[in-house]
Amino acid sequence: MEVATESTHGCGGNNSDPEEDRGADADFGTSKLGTKEYWEDAYQQELETFKEIGDVGEIWFGEESMRRVLRWMDTAKIPENAAILDIGTGNGAFLVELAQHGYRNLTGIDYSPASVELARNILQAEDLKDVPVKEVDFLNCQGELKDFDVCIDKGTFDAISLNPDKTKEGKKLYVQALKDVLKDEGLFAITSCNWTKEQLLDRFSEGFEFVQELPTPKFQFGGKTGNSVTALIFKRVQ
Repeated sequence: MEVATESTHGCGGNNSDPEEDRGADADFGTSKLGTKEYWEDAYQQELETFKEIGDVGEIWFGEESMRRVLRWMDTAKIPENAAILDIGTGNGAFLVELAQHGYRNLTGIDYSPASVELARNILQAEDLKDVPVKEVDFLNCQGELKDFDVCIDKGTFDAISLNPDKTKEGKKLYVQALKDVLKDEGLFAITSCNWTKEQLLDRFSEGFEFVQELPTPKFQFGGKTGNSVTALIFKRVQ
């Protein structure tokens, strides 16, 4: 399960020129990675594999992406009883890491029934039966989720941005849903491989305050330096 380098599987990459992208929210091409059908099929296969041989499947962005957020949570002194929402939990691997790190007020959501079943199976195998995983479409969760201290997104906003249908509407619904589920001054950690820092700052400019950027791997190409992924922390403000 160990991943030596940070995986950006399925990502278009955010290696565009930061000066050109500053303040922009230009869309890139859509993809099957933005469809519910793709993820349902993928997690159904991973569920069958887990039941057969116990393999938990792919960890989106690799294990380093989880360790990065956990290091920030330690530094920020996030209390162990903080209400934490894992948006688009997938196989629930990050919920396992959070629970093993001592956090005990966790919730995972995903709109894929196969993902939810897989995550529940993996949590049960780790003797973490008390961690709830709910089948919820984050874009349409009015009143169903609220009062979270921390929300974590590791690729879900990317997938929404790739959806061939109503892409712009989906991004707006995401931001509104995030405002609704977070407490005032609650924190939001997002890891993205498709959006630059400047684009995410623009997208989450209303209702959120930028807190910090987490260090991520850098690369050089054509004399310019870029990041393979972007990891930012925001705070909910009125």
